[in-house]
Amino acid sequence: MPDITLTTLILLCLAAAAAGWIDAVVGGGGLLLLPALLLGLPHVPAAHVLGTNKAVAIVGTSGAAVTFLRKAPVRVGLAVRIGLMALAGSMTGAFFAAGISSEVLRPVIMVVLLGVAAFVLLRPSFGTAAAGDGTDRPVTRARIITAIVLVGGGIGFYDGLFGPGTGTFLVLALTAVLHLDLVTASATAKIVNVCTNAGALAMFAYQGTVLWQLAAVMAVFNLAGGMIGAKMALSRGSGFVRAVLLTVVFSLVAKLGFDQWNG
Repeated sequence: MPDITLTTLILLCLAAAAAGWIDAVVGGGGLLLLPALLLGLPHVPAAHVLGTNKAVAIVGTSGAAVTFLRKAPVRVGLAVRIGLMALAGSMTGAFFAAGISSEVLRPVIMVVLLGVAAFVLLRPSFGTAAAGDGTDRPVTRARIITAIVLVGGGIGFYDGLFGPGTGTFLVLALTAVLHLDLVTASATAKIVNVCTNAGALAMFAYQGTVLWQLAAVMAVFNLAGGMIGAKMALSRGSGFVRAVLLTVVFSLVAKLGFDQWNG
């Protein structure tokens, strides 16, 4: 456990719970959790922050995935294939992450967030079909290959290298490529995200860049938030998911922008 105050630990645990909820509903809990870790552990190397982030996130994501699988119409076989490609991509990204410094993370996250916000705003009806429609529409072989290679491999690599927003990108990409509604895409993304987190975490653990004691404490709160978020997404539908997505994105853009120009 790093040398931190009780207040900092409590705030990190609350951030982990909120991140778990966000990640379950729209993905992208790392957009809250990683900045919280960077702020709470200012003297810890970036690689250790990234590794600890993965150790926390995989617990909440797994809990959300189990909750979704009980009720959401998910193509589990396809999700696993995308997930395996994402696992390989995330391990590759994590291998290169050791050389990333904390200073470059904040502007990268801001650019990522702005891109997500622009996409969702320009497509107001994106992913608002009735839940379950995505599983009834025929999907071409080309789209499946695209989902496995580009969505799985590409976003998996990003997840291992940086991480924040991976769940959000998965939801958006799966909705666009496979014609899924947002709830089904979010459920599918959880399975894929478990794989990317596992691949990246394995590499970080191998490199010895995980603060296991801190991660274990935060993971309990992340799990609780993730399971609550998954239940709310299932009960309230795609419109709720989209509203939360936009709220989260703009709130984080504002906060990171303030930190960037006043840091």
